Amino acid sequence: MTRRWPEITVLELLVGIDDHGSLSAASRVAGMAQPNASRAIKQLERQFEMSLVQRKPTGSTLTPQGTVIAHWARKVLADALQLLDVAEGLRTERAAELTVSASNTVAEHLIPGWLGQFRSLNPDVTIHLQVRNSTQVIEGVLDGTCDVGFVESPTVPRTLHSLTVARDRLVVVVHPNHLWARRRKPLTIAELATTPLVVREPGSGTRTTLDLALQDYTRAAPLLELGSAAAIRTSVLAGVGPAVLSTLAVSEQVRSGELRVIEVAGLDLDRVLRAVWKPPRQLEGPAGDLVRLVRRTANERSE
Repeated sequence: MTRRWPEITVLELLVGIDDHGSLSAASRVAGMAQPNASRAIKQLERQFEMSLVQRKPTGSTLTPQGTVIAHWARKVLADALQLLDVAEGLRTERAAELTVSASNTVAEHLIPGWLGQFRSLNPDVTIHLQVRNSTQVIEGVLDGTCDVGFVESPTVPRTLHSLTVARDRLVVVVHPNHLWARRRKPLTIAELATTPLVVREPGSGTRTTLDLALQDYTRAAPLLELGSAAAIRTSVLAGVGPAVLSTLAVSEQVRSGELRVIEVAGLDLDRVLRAVWKPPRQLEGPAGDLVRLVRRTANERSE
């Protein structure tokens, strides 16, 4: 494999295919003609010497290798965006800056909308976004490397203030051909615990919530550990095995029938998503404005 830097645009295309399910949609988002986008993806596959995209008449999906590359591409793009924001901030000498750290599920499904609204109301604020797992977000808030964090973990340190900004639920999902999809009775908690699952890495809020829910049961070793909900979703779609994911991450696939939700008797995986910050209790400045906007948006949706 030739060790040279891939183009940022082709990384955007790869992530766009994972997010939107087709090369045409990904190319539109990236502002590129589809023939050029197709050539760029093929060039990246030649560079990495592996197939990254499965091309179908109904759209495009990532191969397992493509999913892993897309996961790391998200991190590269997030850092590149931060670089551009920093450069813009230095160029215009803006005084107002906001560093936000968000767990993966929140960052993938909620933060884009929140920051889009915030930026429209506060165009002079330079925003830096860090995408990490919940444990790393909390560490960043504690050590002061971010102004406010958004986490999905069931608990937060007592030294931090927190506010519920959204709610979601974890569900067990399988490929429609999985044996569990033909069950007539709900799964038992013990059966779930003793089954190898495709799971998030330790430290993620999804993993912590699941581990706490099953802590009183004998556990099977993970079938596979992956660093993002998108990677896990792709693995389940490929028939690798069952997984526990946020409804935010699988709603479209469940609606289309590509994934099946399996009920588990007596298992409560409802959870809250929180904003967290260091004292004082009253969060001021751009960070406070963002949290209030997010909270207001959540209240409007619940009405």
